[in-house]
Amino acid sequence: MLTLARQPHPETDLEVKRSHFLARAARTDSEEEARAFIASVRAAHPTARHHCSAFIVSVPGALPIERSSDDGEPSGTAGQPMLEVLRGTGLTNTTVVVTRYFGGTLLGTGGLVRAYSDAAAQGLAAASQVRLATRYLWDVRVPVTDAGRLEADLRAHPDLSVKEMIWGPTHAVVLLATDSPDPAPLAELLASLTQGEAVPEPAGSAVVELPV
Repeated sequence: MLTLARQPHPETDLEVKRSHFLARAARTDSEEEARAFIASVRAAHPTARHHCSAFIVSVPGALPIERSSDDGEPSGTAGQPMLEVLRGTGLTNTTVVVTRYFGGTLLGTGGLVRAYSDAAAQGLAAASQVRLATRYLWDVRVPVTDAGRLEADLRAHPDLSVKEMIWGPTHAVVLLATDSPDPAPLAELLASLTQGEAVPEPAGSAVVELPV
């Protein structure tokens, strides 16, 4: 799933006939987070005339939630064009807000659609994207005397990652992450590295951010 990194993203400024269209995007994993972000942008620019917005939030097992707002601009000239831009990026769990400071010149319907579309595109392009992926976690318990060698062997393997080493008096636990929930390939690898002594125990899963 393509989304934005969970970090502050830069605000962009598009000037059209002395009106300024300030765009900012954010990672929002729920409708509540999306609306809270919109409110925070509004609070940051209390004198602006319009804070138009669009967001898409994924819902497991259902269609995503998609919402947009013209916030006082003529109907269909801001929020919906911004939502179309957001859809076109393939991003989800993402909100984009365009704040307009009026410059004194009316832009007309077509001008507003272009301005809000271009501003939203700029704001989204300035944000850092990541891909969310599920990683499956496994505990592997081995004698302390073998743990260092096994850790080195596992770190050299391209299909898994060593997340943590937990050391005890006689045994260590290696926390591994793999792309697949199937334990068989990992069990086969561990058997070859430990003469069949180490076996993977399921330890849950985690969603991680991968660079795009």
